[in-house]
Amino acid sequence: MRILVVDDESGLRHTISLILREEGHEVEAVADGEAALASLAQADAALVICDVRMPKLDGLGFLDRYKSAAGRGLVVMMSAYGDDEAAIEAIRRGAYDYISKPFRADQLVLVVRKAIEREQLRHQVERLNEELTALRGADGVVGHSAELREVVALARKVARHPSTVLVTGESGTGKELIARLLHAASPRAGAAFVAVNCAAIPEALLESELFGHVRGAFTGATQDRAGLFEEASGGTLFLDEIGELPLALQVKLLRVLQEGEIRRVGDNAPRAVDVRVVAATSRDLESEVAAGRFRSDLYYRVNVVRLHLPPLRERRDDIAELARHFLTRHAQRLKMPVPKLSAAALRALGEYGWPGNVRELENAVERALVIADDGVIDVAHLPASLRGEELAPGAGAPDRPAIAVDEDLSVKRRTESLERALIAQALQRTAGNRTRAAQLLELSHRALLYKIREYGLE
Repeated sequence: MRILVVDDESGLRHTISLILREEGHEVEAVADGEAALASLAQADAALVICDVRMPKLDGLGFLDRYKSAAGRGLVVMMSAYGDDEAAIEAIRRGAYDYISKPFRADQLVLVVRKAIEREQLRHQVERLNEELTALRGADGVVGHSAELREVVALARKVARHPSTVLVTGESGTGKELIARLLHAASPRAGAAFVAVNCAAIPEALLESELFGHVRGAFTGATQDRAGLFEEASGGTLFLDEIGELPLALQVKLLRVLQEGEIRRVGDNAPRAVDVRVVAATSRDLESEVAAGRFRSDLYYRVNVVRLHLPPLRERRDDIAELARHFLTRHAQRLKMPVPKLSAAALRALGEYGWPGNVRELENAVERALVIADDGVIDVAHLPASLRGEELAPGAGAPDRPAIAVDEDLSVKRRTESLERALIAQALQRTAGNRTRAAQLLELSHRALLYKIREYGLE
């Protein structure tokens, strides 16, 4: 770090310079504020340590002129006994800190280290803001198919309005990514984005998770707790799989959307919340309304603007781009070189039906990355279903997928392949309704959710 020391006492300038050079800093020392401004005009410093009282131009005068010249370095003022008020005034005018004379070497080093941490944090925040700006500008969505870009364009158009949005599409199509885009492109981007999967939380806990509770509301409620609506206040709440909400909670959610207030479990007083709700579902909500499983009034409240994400099989132009994107991302995460995709592998990816959509593609690509050799991913590195060794769900017997016998005789791998295919077919048959799929598969709902995540079928 480059540090400029400004003090009219030559002995103190020399001592401070020695201490800071021993800490590994580049140090320049000058006798007054005029000389400091001249030095900083040539090369700015990350930190300026400046005395309050000096001839020609004192510390406050230097600070005012440095800040007006858009100097970016942190300024630490040095004040002798009785000058603390002047040092405090300097902080009001933009100084970072002050240190009282006389001071020990370790006190000076501590102040400088704090300033270094502050500078590092500032640079990190700037970098993250640049990355976020770039993400917003590019919308963060990978793929250039006409179907996808139409959804993205509409999302960016409605993002600036507080209206509730319903994102529909099969499991794994990227509904949460669209919800995050809506948040990032909205005036609420600086506030929280809170996501909750309504299907993953037990019904008995869901109301408390969403709305919070007060102490004593139920057994185990030992203190007040804010819910996700309060956590997201000022920002966006993403309600994934809203079609899984029980009817009793649908009533309470409707009230929140209509009145803009929630009531914690066990509380008598409502609390105002300012939340933009984005809901998502893989169910056909119109059919759910007709069957009496979803309230029509809530449906019309959440379906103000609908964004429908087409399945990956209907936007095959995006498959190669997505595959390369996931390869690069996971290779960086695993600190591996990014391999190439052979023409045969790209052809296999493009011809597959992708019942698990983008999530399944990511899972397949990461698997191939880990097992591939020689920097090239070929067909042999892809899952069996993509190699044509497993018939597409529904192509074989009506109740179970047909599996062709091949050279892989591993019971474990073949069992996993069969289990994954059965789950994919059950989800397809029930239009993504996980409760009904669990019944078909004779699994508990929780076990099905675990296996969906494990096989990348979300």
